[in-house]
Amino acid sequence: MPEEKLGRRKFLSGLAAAAAALPGLTTMASTPESRPSSPSRKHTPRIGLALGAGGAKGLAHIVILETLDEMGVQPHSISGSSMGAIIGALYASGLSGKAIRQFIGNLVVAGNETLPEALFRKDLLKWIDFIDPELGSGGLIDGEHFIRYLHTAIRGSDFGDLKIPLKVVTADFWKREQVVIESGQLLPALKASMAIPGLFVPVTMDGRVLVDGGTVNPVPYDLLIDDCDITIAVDVIGSSPDETQTVPSFFDAIFSSVHIMQQTILNEKMKQHPPDIYLKPPIAGVRVLDFIDADQVYRQTAPVRVQLKRELEKLLS
Repeated sequence: MPEEKLGRRKFLSGLAAAAAALPGLTTMASTPESRPSSPSRKHTPRIGLALGAGGAKGLAHIVILETLDEMGVQPHSISGSSMGAIIGALYASGLSGKAIRQFIGNLVVAGNETLPEALFRKDLLKWIDFIDPELGSGGLIDGEHFIRYLHTAIRGSDFGDLKIPLKVVTADFWKREQVVIESGQLLPALKASMAIPGLFVPVTMDGRVLVDGGTVNPVPYDLLIDDCDITIAVDVIGSSPDETQTVPSFFDAIFSSVHIMQQTILNEKMKQHPPDIYLKPPIAGVRVLDFIDADQVYRQTAPVRVQLKRELEKLLS
């Protein structure tokens, strides 16, 4: 084992031993209505959880959160981009993984059309009621109604109200740089982080025009390294499609181009400093706005539960 890795293992073991000597120190969930606690694991190193961008594929994060709940492990800090920021905010506010799954399920009804194809057919998706066409405002959709509905589930309207510290990643459209928001009003930050260019209307905050955080940092685990002992990165960009000889549709061309960029950014970051645990659910056949395929995403993500339990238990032992 390389000296750096060996030193890190010794450090984590020492940290766990020191934590065990301090009565009352725990990283378990504190309220039974939100997340279950585990009496067998009371003292753990600080765990950072990074939830990535990926649209509907980001529903895979829910399976990861459910697994952490089962293990009785609560993250010390969470970072998220785009859909990862949305799911991360729900969890950081105190909802369990199971509760988040139920919340998402309330937005989806049976159907076999993707969101772009159903923009003007409100009988297909319940959550289409949250869409306001904004063809002249830098995007096709204004996500304000969805954000307001999100507020009904998130317990609090300010970052300071969250039970777990959260870092929301967005991008300054004109300066072409990453903007990390971790204080102030929560909902505008979430709206900005999910503002996919060309689809959702950009958000103006503090003199900046902000768009989807996935354009600059698709899996923002690097934001957690300095403050956490163990970093878990969840990459939901998804697998490459099998239709390698097919000319893409308009929306596929836009979203797949973004995925190429995101994968390139992530690959370079992984070379420099990989996370302690890297999870990449084998999601295929699900497009960015295919939220009606939630069950398919959950099913394809299930095998990663075993990987997470095995690798996290090894680091905590």
